Amino acid sequence: MPFQYEEFDLSGIQTYPLKSRPSKARVEDFARKVEPPASIGTFVASLPNTLAGADFKAIVAAIVAARRNQGGVLWGFGAHVIKTGLGPVLIDLMERGFVSALATNGASVIHDFEIALAGATSEDVDSTLGPGRFGMADETGRLLNKAIIDGVGRGLGLGQSVAAYLGEHEPQFARVSVLAAAHRLGIPVTVHVALGTDIIHMHPAASGASIGEGSLRDFRFFVSHVARLERGVYLNCGSAVVLPEVFLKAVALVRNRGAALASLTTVDLDFIRSYRPQKNVVMRPTAESGRGYSLVGHHEIMIPLLAAAIVDGDAQSHRVIG
Repeated sequence: MPFQYEEFDLSGIQTYPLKSRPSKARVEDFARKVEPPASIGTFVASLPNTLAGADFKAIVAAIVAARRNQGGVLWGFGAHVIKTGLGPVLIDLMERGFVSALATNGASVIHDFEIALAGATSEDVDSTLGPGRFGMADETGRLLNKAIIDGVGRGLGLGQSVAAYLGEHEPQFARVSVLAAAHRLGIPVTVHVALGTDIIHMHPAASGASIGEGSLRDFRFFVSHVARLERGVYLNCGSAVVLPEVFLKAVALVRNRGAALASLTTVDLDFIRSYRPQKNVVMRPTAESGRGYSLVGHHEIMIPLLAAAIVDGDAQSHRVIG
């Protein structure tokens, strides 16, 4: 039967006092203006205690606490982090003790290696693909494959092999190489490769046996690093597929051996939110315990900002303790 045109009776509607209602936005959580001169710490403290502002503060606090309590801070990063010039920022954090281990993909190693050798990286694919020159830099393919074959043959992982090569040969721009710094500081670096995705796989010198064995060895090293993050932090910076998948499998193995990772903090930092990082880094590993965060922003802005906030936050915590 059809309904009739009939206004709803509002005469019995009940209301309540506004101040009695729980509200999600409150004045005490609002942003505060920053008066000059201002430090990074002052700026971070001025952020609103809501959404990403609150998350950013919580991430900084978690990393500072992880270092102070020996909880471990494991940084995963994609190639974009290296080729946008953030190596010196990571190296500074490494030297200050805010990096327990590094995990990355094959493309990152290529960019870092080229920077160490030539002080430049990231070729123009559009102009080199047509004439068949894409990925054909001699030193990149020849020397990187040799470093991997030699290192894996000595029982090293892929990341350790390349880091050792850079550390031993000290190329001209090694000072801004993340892998060279890892070798110098004794910080483990693991590399997780998908065969056929990197330009060095195109070279005649590439050894699938060495690349595969070295990357599998690195996966097992990586699992042992994740196993130490019970009170630590894992950051995924710019890897949309490979590292989130590797991290999820590592968490599965660690929990299979009985480690709860109950206080684990995870962070995904990228310029967009992608499916796998959200599921495999932020949500699934912390679904029952721990805490996952997602920060959206450009690496070349967000990582230096995060690094500066970590250093300042650590300095403030020391002043409070002192």
